[in-house]
Amino acid sequence: ALAMPGVLRVVTAADVPGNRHVGLITPDWPVFVAEGEETRYVGDVLAFVVATDLLAARDAAERIEVDYEVRTPVTTPDDAMRPDAPKIHPGGNLLSRSTLARGDVSGALARSAHVIEDVWQTQCIEHLYLEPEACIAAPPAPQEGTEHRAQETKERHEGVPAKAGNARRREAGQAARGAETHDVISPMARLRVYSQGQGVFDDRRQVASVLGWPVERVQVDLVSNGGAFGGKEDLSVQAQTALCAVLVGRPVKCVLTREQSMRLHPKRHPVRIALKVGCDKEGRLTAVRARIVGDKGAYASVGAKVLERAAGHAIGPYRCDHVDIESLAVYTNNPPNGAMRGFGANQAAYAIEGAMDRLAERVGIDGWEIRWRNILRQGDRFCTGQRLTKPFGLEQTLLAVRDAYRGAKYAGIACGIKNVGIGNGLPEIGRASLTIEPDGTITLRTGHTEMGQGLFTVAIQAAIEETGLPAELFRAACDTSDPLDSGQTTGSRGTVLTCHAVIDACRKLKVDLEAEATKRRSDEATKGWRRVLRGLAGRKYVGEWECYKTDKFGADVPEPKTHLTYGFATQVCILDENGRIRKFIAAHDVGRVMNPTLLEGQLEGSIHMGLGYALTEEMVYHQGRLVTDDVKSCGVLRAHHMPEIELILIEVPDPECPYGARGVAEIGLVPTAPAVAGALAKFEGRHRNRLPMRDSAAARAMGAKDMTKVR
Repeated sequence: ALAMPGVLRVVTAADVPGNRHVGLITPDWPVFVAEGEETRYVGDVLAFVVATDLLAARDAAERIEVDYEVRTPVTTPDDAMRPDAPKIHPGGNLLSRSTLARGDVSGALARSAHVIEDVWQTQCIEHLYLEPEACIAAPPAPQEGTEHRAQETKERHEGVPAKAGNARRREAGQAARGAETHDVISPMARLRVYSQGQGVFDDRRQVASVLGWPVERVQVDLVSNGGAFGGKEDLSVQAQTALCAVLVGRPVKCVLTREQSMRLHPKRHPVRIALKVGCDKEGRLTAVRARIVGDKGAYASVGAKVLERAAGHAIGPYRCDHVDIESLAVYTNNPPNGAMRGFGANQAAYAIEGAMDRLAERVGIDGWEIRWRNILRQGDRFCTGQRLTKPFGLEQTLLAVRDAYRGAKYAGIACGIKNVGIGNGLPEIGRASLTIEPDGTITLRTGHTEMGQGLFTVAIQAAIEETGLPAELFRAACDTSDPLDSGQTTGSRGTVLTCHAVIDACRKLKVDLEAEATKRRSDEATKGWRRVLRGLAGRKYVGEWECYKTDKFGADVPEPKTHLTYGFATQVCILDENGRIRKFIAAHDVGRVMNPTLLEGQLEGSIHMGLGYALTEEMVYHQGRLVTDDVKSCGVLRAHHMPEIELILIEVPDPECPYGARGVAEIGLVPTAPAVAGALAKFEGRHRNRLPMRDSAAARAMGAKDMTKVR
């Protein structure tokens, strides 16, 4: 590969000067697998080829020969948990175990009038964001010695002895320049990385760790990406691209093909949930026992937290005094699974909502009534033990869909709850800054990522609301130039944390703004405000807001607070006489509508994703190798497959959220699949417990067979 025209360098594990393993929680994922090591899945990176153009790089990559000792992969959690199973990681195949116990489950089940016991299985699916992973890394302007370093690299890979190579380069360098050459990158130089990640400060920390540099030598700029849905939380190609740029002393760009993206990045966890649920003769829940097992794939990603979240949402938005929950995240040799919109709550909802429908039949009431009798109300305890002391609108969402549900022949109903913020003992901080530029404009920086959801827009809205300044004076950005580390843009928390921080920064600015305006006696026209702001040029106003300390999942405290707040919803799926989805109704308590267009886009997009999850989408593997390896075969719904959607927005403001607005990025699809399953149960006369429901009438009406490729 090195001998091919245009090739500058082939980079492998041997070139990594710092820590070779990365990870947001558990650093078990190698940016390069070294010679002699074991590859754990089909997306492991062995080498990067750096060339002067894309075709040259790809051609050279095809010439690299790898000798493998092929071993039998471990591809199911059950096989991975066998005592004699090969260890995928030195510590074993169990990544995490999350447990929660409250009350006397066995006794309550024994006293129950009705008990349902079954197993629900969900599938792995692909995020399929519009833009695949990409990164640009630009080192400082190379110093004298670039040619020397590139030639040294090529000779090392060709096997030229170091002394001979040094002599050859010294002779060539003296002939060309009459002097010794020097290192390409100075010890104090800064690398600039253009990332599309969901957390630029985590990107910076991990890139610096791989390079063996202090974080101050790495600047990361967000390039607003074409979607993420959780799939860009983990580092993808940023560290390798940065290393390549440092080694060749010039800017390097890496963009994955769609096939490479699908092989490499984490997906939604396939989860098996065994439930035993009891109720009294009136349909009120008495006890829930849940045993949850998730296929973690080859690396940790954030899987421990996903399975913890599934456990915390195992009984849905319902009251139950007696619960016994265990949730396991298990390593396999499948591609990793990590964060994806819903983060474990979707899988849990499919199971508990299915159990509620079956209990309703046993009791002799409909799906709406059993939910009305069991939903959480103000003052009740959520599954984690947190008492919901603030007002919320779950009741209103149920009432909003009652008539539509009862008026349809084939209708399914499901309720949903989803935490806003990471919580569970982890810090929850929002940070933002306002920099007054020389031209009288304001750069608004956030610690969170704009990825198509409209975060920059609502941040500027908050700034306008607080300062009274016109929108055209603001420009939003996300980078590491200011100390605004706010963690990952995840957990439906971007709007809540960022807007809180913007409000804090704006109130500081407003004090100076009013003083400067008085001094200049300016009017409030745009040009007037620019003159006022130019008088404040160079000033920076930093805002911060920190949530109260939350408790860890399962903490033994009298009144645990596991999350800042929650999103609530009730959804109804209505089928026609042929089993096709005729209409989908979604009633959501959003707290406060800040931007109707963005909010509707979030919810409609969530429902699109949820319908695909219910009916057609699946990533299929055979012996750990991807079978559904292109856009057409993974089952994602097209626009023409979508039914009529009716959104009902309930506004019960949360007093701890900015302007009362709750995050809605994930709750939109938590109840979707079980609502579809409930409608199909009415139409088919049987309950389903496996996703996707590809052989159903609703899926066939969408052309499911044409959208998937199953081995």
